[in-house]
Amino acid sequence: MLAASVLWGTTGTAATFAPAVGPLAIGAVAMGLGGLLQAVTAARPIARDRAALRARRGLVLLGAVAVAVYPLAFYTSMRLAGVAVGTVVSIGSAPPAAALVERLVDRRRLTGRWAAGAGLGLLGVVLLCAAEAARAHPGAGSGSGAATVLGVGLGLVAGVTYAVYSWAAHRLISGGTASRAAMGAVFGLGGLLLLPVLVVTGAPLLASWSHAAVGAYMALVPMFAGYVLFGWGLARVTATTATTLSLLEPAVAAVLAVVVVGERLPALGWAGVALVVGCLAVLTAPARPVRRPARAVRPSRGASPLPSVRPVNGDVGPAPVASGREPPE
Repeated sequence: MLAASVLWGTTGTAATFAPAVGPLAIGAVAMGLGGLLQAVTAARPIARDRAALRARRGLVLLGAVAVAVYPLAFYTSMRLAGVAVGTVVSIGSAPPAAALVERLVDRRRLTGRWAAGAGLGLLGVVLLCAAEAARAHPGAGSGSGAATVLGVGLGLVAGVTYAVYSWAAHRLISGGTASRAAMGAVFGLGGLLLLPVLVVTGAPLLASWSHAAVGAYMALVPMFAGYVLFGWGLARVTATTATTLSLLEPAVAAVLAVVVVGERLPALGWAGVALVVGCLAVLTAPARPVRRPARAVRPSRGASPLPSVRPVNGDVGPAPVASGREPPE
């Protein structure tokens, strides 16, 4: 999951090498071709699990629509509101959106550990946003007030759709569908929905070899390879945890902007990067098993206390008291 976030964090730097390509074309080529490639490489798992996918076709369609809407909203949000604001709204709104979906639909309780990690991560992303806004030149990357408001709204749409397709894919995987089959079906169908957008807006991608190379990179590396890793991760963590771990993406994007593009990141931005790393440490550190002493059981009145008996050679001893805890070893 963290490796996927690192790959996604390279998209902003890659897009700087194709400034004439619009956000709709970037989103359509990245998720469209990347999604279709996932479906092609997962053809056998999809065929093997076709009955399960057909039985849950509503969930597959919901995830596919969210996959198609997400990149269009995400990249347009960054173009209208600026890279910093668009990123922080889109990526920062995904964890609470995923938590809300899992709470309402799956009745999943949120842990204090997740709340602490998400709080650190969101604060770190906000500091990164503030640092980039302070560093940016006046008027750079942002338009009028109305355009900024629209960009923020599209960022919220991107965050919600990211949460929805993460939840849909996790629901399919946890229901017994192989991760490659689930991701291939959801992203392949989403890629088909994006093809008309790519046909209408994708001409600048063919205007030069550098633009074509950016499009190929976006489709193959962050979207195809990144979402293959994302699918493996969703088989092991919840959608809420997955979207929270993706807060690493803007931190990676900020560091690459410094190392590759030559931008400067103020101290406030480095503090944001540190908080995001702290968030990841909180969420990924293994939890310590809590060992509690067994509760002593009083014998009923008039009964003589019996010593506890360990089962030997497969014999069955006295059943443990139903206290909601496992018997001590």
